[in-house]
Amino acid sequence: MLRVEEIDVFYGRVKALHELAIHVEEGEIVTLIGANGAGKSTTLRAISGLLRPRSGRIRFGDRDLAELESHDIVAAGLSHVPEGRRIFTGLTVRENLEMGAYLVRDPKKAAESADRVFALFPRLEERMNQSGGTLSGGEQQMLAIGRALMSRPRMLLLDEPSLGIAPILVKEIFAEIKRINEEDGTTILLVEQNANMALHLANRGYVLETGRIVLEDDATALLDNPQVKEAYLG
Repeated sequence: MLRVEEIDVFYGRVKALHELAIHVEEGEIVTLIGANGAGKSTTLRAISGLLRPRSGRIRFGDRDLAELESHDIVAAGLSHVPEGRRIFTGLTVRENLEMGAYLVRDPKKAAESADRVFALFPRLEERMNQSGGTLSGGEQQMLAIGRALMSRPRMLLLDEPSLGIAPILVKEIFAEIKRINEEDGTTILLVEQNANMALHLANRGYVLETGRIVLEDDATALLDNPQVKEAYLG
């Protein structure tokens, strides 16, 4: 479904990604793990069109994402839940979800998407008329994921969904991520600081170090890998 082909990404003169190559098959959960500053979020931002690679290609199905603007990438079926959630704090839960459905022209389909989000995250329905800024960190993360799902993506990019969230809500959110994958068939590329939790959820994983892929394997193999255990699993 997704093929990232040897991309180089720069911030000014600083090279953040070095000939990075990954692939994600339809229906998979794939995780990127690595230390802070390794290039995980940069990879997601390049895929979703927020950053443009200086070289290499990114293909989503038969589409070359370099030819598309970010909103066209969403329309193609790929949604990005950014680090830090980035919800609209002055808008209500309902209005945030409506923003996620801005490309959906059929009101019936938008309503069906909202019903699906409320089935996954019932507390969002309970807080439908609350402003996003009054929600807890975990509830804001649910809202950010729900907003991304409103466009009915084929693939979801998730950046640090556990960041700054109480452990009990982290378990709930990860359970729903698995449910989104299993019940809806949504393919997921996950960036997550909690490598242990990410690898227990994922089918496969990549390890990034200073903008380079240094290891790729099945998630179970990475969990048993001595280097990964020492560096990322405590």
